[in-house]
Amino acid sequence: MKAFVLTGPRTSQVQDVAAPVAGPGEVVVDVARVGVCGTDVEFFTGEMQYLHEGITTFPLCLGHEWSGTVVAVGGRDDESWLGRRVTGDTMLGCGRCRRCRGGRQHVCEQRSELGIRGSYPGALAEQLLVPVASLHPLPDEVDDAAGALVEPGGNAWRALEGAAVREGERLLVLGPGTIGLLVGLLARARGVEVHLVGVTPESLDFARSLGFEHAWTERDLPPLAFDAVVDASNAADLPARAVELVEPGRRVVYIGLAGTPSLVDTRAIALKDVTAVGVLGASGGLAGAIDRYAAGDVDPRPLVAATVGLHQTHDVLAGWRPAGAGRGPKLQVDPRVHH
Repeated sequence: MKAFVLTGPRTSQVQDVAAPVAGPGEVVVDVARVGVCGTDVEFFTGEMQYLHEGITTFPLCLGHEWSGTVVAVGGRDDESWLGRRVTGDTMLGCGRCRRCRGGRQHVCEQRSELGIRGSYPGALAEQLLVPVASLHPLPDEVDDAAGALVEPGGNAWRALEGAAVREGERLLVLGPGTIGLLVGLLARARGVEVHLVGVTPESLDFARSLGFEHAWTERDLPPLAFDAVVDASNAADLPARAVELVEPGRRVVYIGLAGTPSLVDTRAIALKDVTAVGVLGASGGLAGAIDRYAAGDVDPRPLVAATVGLHQTHDVLAGWRPAGAGRGPKLQVDPRVHH
């Protein structure tokens, strides 16, 4: 099969590799769509922390936001999955340790992360091998493009749950990228008043095109009471700003990661009686995202600016956007197109 392989920083090939074979407890998926995310770009540039810590090494087959159809299973117990449209979890725990047994497989010390670290190559290929335990079925109402947005949607779902904000309350989201916009869309569907803070006029204009009238730069943010703040940015100064902006006794959620250490004064957290919540991964939010997409409460597809073929993945990772691309932050790959 064809697979996009990152052989080093800014070097890649679309290679012919052996097609995956499902072992016990595994399935093979024909991949329909793959989202390219900021983590993939960090691997492409060589900046990703996992590379510097030796947690993972090149060559890498990236891709952890995906949808597709199960075409082979490794055991008779799993035959009910054949022919089903699915997406799946990125975080693949060992299943045996204390964390996995406690439902926290996404922070398992020995975990694989699909297309990132461990034993499961990613979805930027014609076919994908994944554990059955990681699968989530996709209803007909969730098409391939939306299915490949379930993983970022699951991250956003967990961030919103962590914010503990209710109907009629006011949420501030810092960073109108894919995750930030999905947090906003999910929150709006719950009747929450959403405010977004961004940097570029283009990102703020796109947010407004989705119906977010409260889209600000940090400079023109009005002095309102925010019942929760979600930091979905990559700015090192905004985590501290989030604590300043949130109402006392409420919550700040950190899901964005800056390239350098971000400093927060814990005295401010204590004196304001603020709860700080960290979110890693989508695991506990995948079902919720699928449910909201299927119900029509949230349509994530306007976030997709364009869909390209496997051979264009390198250019996308390098920052290229095809002619005629929309204004959304997300680009997807259809691995069935590779000429």
